[in-house]
Parts: sequence; C-alpha cells; structure tokens
Amino acid sequence: MSGLYVPLAGPDGTRTDHAENVLAPNPSEMTLEGTNTWVIGTTDVVVVDPGPDDEAHLRRVAEHVGRRRVTAILLTHGHHDHSGGAKRFAELVGAPVRALDPRHRLGDEGLSDGDVIEVGGLELRVYGTPGHSFDSLCFWLPADRAMLTGDTVLGRGTTVIAHDGNLADYLRTLDLLRATAEELEAETLLPGHGPALADPVFALDGYIVHRRERLDQIRAARASGARTPREIVEIVYADVDTALWPAAEMSVRAQVDYLDRL
Repeated sequence: MSGLYVPLAGPDGTRTDHAENVLAPNPSEMTLEGTNTWVIGTTDVVVVDPGPDDEAHLRRVAEHVGRRRVTAILLTHGHHDHSGGAKRFAELVGAPVRALDPRHRLGDEGLSDGDVIEVGGLELRVYGTPGHSFDSLCFWLPADRAMLTGDTVLGRGTTVIAHDGNLADYLRTLDLLRATAEELEAETLLPGHGPALADPVFALDGYIVHRRERLDQIRAARASGARTPREIVEIVYADVDTALWPAAEMSVRAQVDYLDRL
C-alpha cells in the first residue's frame, strides 16, 4: 500500500501552519516510526495523542509547548500507544483529557461526533470514525485543510482492525472520510503513525480499494480450503514479513466475521 500515498515528510518535526508533530520513541512493526503527538495552535494549544507513558517523551512535548497554554489533551482513541501517557501529561501541563471513551477522560468533558473545539482562534471539528477501534475519532483543522486521522489512516501501510474494532464500521468510515475530504477540499492527512500525506482523496481511495481486494483474497483463500485465520494469513499474507502476521491475523478475524455476516 505504501505506493498509493504521497508522503510530505518524515514524522518528527512535520508541521503545517498550525500543527506540529513530536514523535514518541516507540517504533515497532505496529507503530512504524512511533506515535505522532500533534500540538495544535499558536498561543493556546491542544495536544492530540500524548503517546505512551514515557516520561522523557512527555517532558519533550511539554518543552515543545513552552510558554503556550495547553487548554486540552485530545485522544483519537484509547489504545495505549496513544493514550498511555495522557494522565501524566495532564499533570505536567495542567489540562483535562477529552476522549470518546469515558474511561480515558480526566475532567468533565468528553468528545463526540460533531463537537467543535476552539483553541486560540482556531477550530477543530470532531468526526466519529469507528472501525480501527470502537472509539476512534478524527479531527478536522479547517485553517490548514488538514485531517488528523489517528490510526484510521496511517502515513504508510494499512490499518489493522483491532480487537475492539469492527470492519463494517471501518468501511463506512472510509467512505465518510473520502466524501468529507473531497467536500472540504482537504490538502493533508496528519496520521497517528508515519508521515503526513499530501493527497487525502488519493490515499483514501487507495485504502478503499485495498480493503475490497483483501476481502476478495480472503474469499478465495476460504474457497481453496483455508479454514482458520492462521491458514488464511499464510495464503493471503505470504509476501508480508512474518513479524506482522499476528496483526494480520487480527484483521483476518475481523474480515471473516464481516463476510460471515453478509
């Protein structure tokens, strides 16, 4: 899938007019170079996805913020590599944590589809985008024509449907984001992992095509006799690094469940 995207730059230090990335030091097969922590604003700021509970990273983000006031910490979803450091970062900067899932909130306000967050004269508009996880959100930054996508769209590779996600929801989310990107004339996707992407509609078209192709491949693998998710992975993901097979198996389970419900 990497050939379908147009990356803007490497993750750490990537910026638009009003968004800056501070990369967490948690690289892996699943997190790519690490988790992208986004600082949004100029005078007052919000911080999106403070990342894992890594004291050095959290202090680095706080130092990057500097004298600016953090009005809120926003979570694209509750997976640990995005939310694990939220409580500690809230202590460092004195800001509430807002999330869709109440279990990850600190303070009285959550987040839901249609919310508008104002920070220093800027707006962030909240889109409910379930699929990768049940609580996934994306944030539209109109001033930069940029969409922060968390794990819903990555800067490289494709998104795993996690144990708390749902493929039917994810397919609807991709259609929504694709239509929204076109309608809003989006110029940039700012993902939770990997580089920013300069052609949102193109990237989302690639994601949609890829999902259809994978479903067709899984249908074919089952027709040839593969029964378990592992057997399907060995056929469909034969050209993928075996280190990624556990994540692939998670996605296969989600896809088999989706096909069985059609």
